[in-house]
Amino acid sequence: MYLMKDITRDGNPVLRKQAEKVQFPLSKEDRELADKMMEYLEISQDPELCEKYQLRAGVGLAAPQVGESKLMAAVLTPPEGDETESPFKDIIINPVIISNSVQQAALSVGEGCLSVDKDIEGYVPRSDRVTVRYQDVNGEEHTVRLKHYPAIIIQHEIDHLHGTLFYDHIDKENPFSRTSDEIFID
Repeated sequence: MYLMKDITRDGNPVLRKQAEKVQFPLSKEDRELADKMMEYLEISQDPELCEKYQLRAGVGLAAPQVGESKLMAAVLTPPEGDETESPFKDIIINPVIISNSVQQAALSVGEGCLSVDKDIEGYVPRSDRVTVRYQDVNGEEHTVRLKHYPAIIIQHEIDHLHGTLFYDHIDKENPFSRTSDEIFID
């Protein structure tokens, strides 16, 4: 099980590298990596277990965040009050964003990251809708369309696989600038 001490912190070069493609069938080590990343998310979203193990809650965890430069991430979006948004749960391997909306969205409170220990304020503009193609742990290919919060999460995790951190997207001159048609998600 991963604990906070296992999370790679900002400043470690692995977070800025282009991750390597994952080969199939998965090795025993890659399957364990996938299982442990999802386990972290599941435990971190349980308030009692999160406190017991002193974790920071997460909705996504990319392999570089645990020191592995591989194109793999776990995504577990919590169920939202808005019934039009279905939770998304899977290990995404070798993911590619194949289309995205022109419409931009951002979290109204900004983004955070398990690998970044300090609060970095500002809006992180992302596509409001994305279509992503990826392989699961069995090598099966999936194409999913996500919108709003799940779309933001998956873009954040895919960024990790390409050496980009959320604060790279914040406007340095005006961190709270927004466009008139940008959607803000609470």
